[in-house]
Amino acid sequence: MRGYGKQLYVAGMCVVSMAGVCGTSVGAPPAGAAHVHPTEGPHHGALIELGKEEYHAELVHDDRAGFVTIYILDGAAKTAVPIQAKEVTLNLLVGGKPRQFRLAALAQPADPAGMSSAFTAKGADLCRAIDAKDLKGRLNVEVIGKMYTGSVGPHTHSHAH
Repeated sequence: MRGYGKQLYVAGMCVVSMAGVCGTSVGAPPAGAAHVHPTEGPHHGALIELGKEEYHAELVHDDRAGFVTIYILDGAAKTAVPIQAKEVTLNLLVGGKPRQFRLAALAQPADPAGMSSAFTAKGADLCRAIDAKDLKGRLNVEVIGKMYTGSVGPHTHSHAH
């Protein structure tokens, strides 16, 4: 009996441990299923996690045109999430000095009136900051009444040259 109880305890701990990995309930994922994290957004940009994957921001950087665009996406990083913000803020550390960049709303054709799922800014300073090898920063954005902060780093961007 003693050995049987120990086996149940160990089995129970494994179930609890697996349930906590992705925040799912016991038995929710099918056998052998893994939690998949998207590697890029629908515009082929790098993803910034907002919350515990409640939402994502996709950072698209185009050196030739001199634009940086951020798209607000759902938790699966597939569908646009329009928000009421007029701008979003990127707080970056550039050469050890803090810099703040504001990206203005750029409503997309499917966005409801007065809302936007894309935000953009043009400028050589912002493009250079995004390209920095030691890039560190944060994206601050309010999505449906809740503030989110996402980390931006040297591998959190993608761009065309």
